[in-house]
Amino acid sequence: MNKALKLILILILTLVITLLGYVAYVFLSYDRIEDNLSLEVSGIASKGNTIPVNREEPFTLTSWNIGFAAYTDDYTFFMDGGEHSRAFSKEAVIENMDAISDTLTDMNSDFYLIQEVDIDSDRTYHVNQQDALINKFTGCAVDEDPVKSGKQPDSYTFGINYDSPYLFYPLTEPHGKSVAGIMTLSDYTISSAIRRSLPIQTDFAKFIDLDRCYVINRIPTDDGKELVLINLHLSAYTTDPTIANQQLEMLYEDIISEREKGNYVICGGDFNKDLLGDSSKYFGISGEDYSWAQSFPFNTLPKGFELVAPFNEKKPVASCRNADKPWDPKTNFHLTIDGFIISDNIEVITSDVVDEDFEYSDHNPVQMEFLFKYNY
Repeated sequence: MNKALKLILILILTLVITLLGYVAYVFLSYDRIEDNLSLEVSGIASKGNTIPVNREEPFTLTSWNIGFAAYTDDYTFFMDGGEHSRAFSKEAVIENMDAISDTLTDMNSDFYLIQEVDIDSDRTYHVNQQDALINKFTGCAVDEDPVKSGKQPDSYTFGINYDSPYLFYPLTEPHGKSVAGIMTLSDYTISSAIRRSLPIQTDFAKFIDLDRCYVINRIPTDDGKELVLINLHLSAYTTDPTIANQQLEMLYEDIISEREKGNYVICGGDFNKDLLGDSSKYFGISGEDYSWAQSFPFNTLPKGFELVAPFNEKKPVASCRNADKPWDPKTNFHLTIDGFIISDNIEVITSDVVDEDFEYSDHNPVQMEFLFKYNY
């Protein structure tokens, strides 16, 4: 009995030490990325160094949260109430990433804003999705180095959204360590870019929602101004509702400042807010059970700016599905959380959700055609 009791005590002590060691690791390894971090601009712009603001043909901007290339239409995610925390396999990530890249390049847009791009994550078996996108946009083979081959994509930037410590949850399939970011591509030269660190929760919830940011990309226009193209991915799983407001307030300060300089401003990406106010009116599935899917606070939008929620009344398509179950339009909660904020010197020609039927991501791409009001 004494030996059995000692063995039990040793096991309990080992578990306690392991747990304390893991908690210490999480806290000690946590470190927010600095604010106002300058990012490297790579690539060669195919259409020149400045945007012609008097172009009569509309410019096209595509934004897509690619869901770290794990969300096939039958994938469910543990943070949404589903069962999976990692992609089905490395091969599934590569196959899905190839389809995503093909879809994007076929769109032939002037500008791209891409979110949830993993570069070194356990959940995606360390497939570098930024490289996969670059290779596809340059026409390189999967195993070919674009720089060494002399092939360059259009002007692009990449900002790390979060670099998280190893999350040992769920216990049956740990989410692991994640390094993911947001990528911006432009047919015109991006002159500079900075990463802005968004406000996040300071309690233990910060280890769940991770770091957040937006990237301010500056593209010169031929009238001496700049297109300030902001790629963003706001928080979803906060337990403190004031954090979402603080994030928008910070964004608003930046865009107001840029508009006062006479620049053109477009923000695009994943707002993690219902941009239609109440998407259930359009898609027929109630969102009452999903606390993260709150309405966008329309009354906070600064003067001189407009929220563009992509929507087609004749054929309404949502931009996001909740991944608590495989995709089924009759039972899955779905809504539009991806879209744009534009300044009053930008004219929207069209905006819509591209219906990919959530085949490759829990988000559908969104697109906007626009012109510049250069004499505004």
